[in-house]
Amino acid sequence: MAERQRDALQFPEFERDFLEPHLPPKYRADDETRRTFTTLTFATSLDSSLALLPGTQTLLSGPQSKAMTHYLRSRHQAILVGVGTAIADDPSLNCRIEGVGGYGGEGLEGQPRPVVLDPTLRWDFSSDSKVLALAAYGKGRAPYIICAKHPPDQKRVLLEHLGGKFITLNISDTGPSKGKLDWADILQALRDHGIQSVMIEGGGTVINDLLQPHYAALIGSVIVTIAPTWLGQSGVIVSPPRRWSADGTPIPAARLKDVKWHPFGEDVVLCGKLQ
Repeated sequence: MAERQRDALQFPEFERDFLEPHLPPKYRADDETRRTFTTLTFATSLDSSLALLPGTQTLLSGPQSKAMTHYLRSRHQAILVGVGTAIADDPSLNCRIEGVGGYGGEGLEGQPRPVVLDPTLRWDFSSDSKVLALAAYGKGRAPYIICAKHPPDQKRVLLEHLGGKFITLNISDTGPSKGKLDWADILQALRDHGIQSVMIEGGGTVINDLLQPHYAALIGSVIVTIAPTWLGQSGVIVSPPRRWSADGTPIPAARLKDVKWHPFGEDVVLCGKLQ
C-alpha cells in the first residue's frame, strides 16, 4: 500500500471550502433531467498564455495549485482535453489525491474518466501512453475518445480491453459549429454515457471555442490558475474571437461574474461564472 501512495498528493480540508460553490452538485444516478455540469479550468501566465509554443509542454502551476487541480478532478466524473494536448503532453488524466482509487482508496473510486476530443483520429495512442498505462495499473480509467469517423479496429480493441471506448458523433452542418463537432452534442453524448460532470482542461483551441457567447450557457463554472510569470510572445494564448456590437463598436469577448480569488502558494486561483 505504501508504494502505491508514494506519488499521491495532499490537498488540505481547509482549502476546499473556497472551491465548493463552484463544483458540481451531487446528482442522483437516476436523474436524467439535468445536463452534464461543465467546469472550464486551466493554468495561465500573466500574459494569458497556456504554453511557450504550440505543441510544447509548459509547467505553470506550483505544487499547491497542482494539488488543487487534482482535487478538482476527484470531484468530477470526467476530464476532457483536445487532441492537441493529448499529442503534445501525453497526459496522465487521472487523480492523484491521497485516498482516491489507486492512491490509497479502493477500486477506482474518485478517479475521473479521461475524455479526448479527437474528431479526425489524430492521436496515435498505444498501450505505452500514460493514460492507458495507468488504466492497466489500476491508477486511472481508460479514456473515451470522441471522434467523427470510424476508428481502426486495432485501436478500438485496445481501448475497449481496458474499459474505454470511441464515441462517434456527426459534424455539425449548421449554426456557429458548422464544419466541426458541436459542444452541445459532445456534452449530451457524455451524459448519455452516464457522465454527469466534466472538467475541461484544454488546450487553447478548446478553451477559446468554449469562451464564445453561444456556448456560455453550457459552462457551469470557470476556475483559472494564474502563475506569476510572463511566457512572452508567440505562445498559446487564451483569447476568444473579437466581438462587435450592432454599430460596429468592439466589445469584450467574454466576462466572468460572481468572481472570487484565492492564493495558492505563489499562484492565485480565480473562480467565476460566464455572463
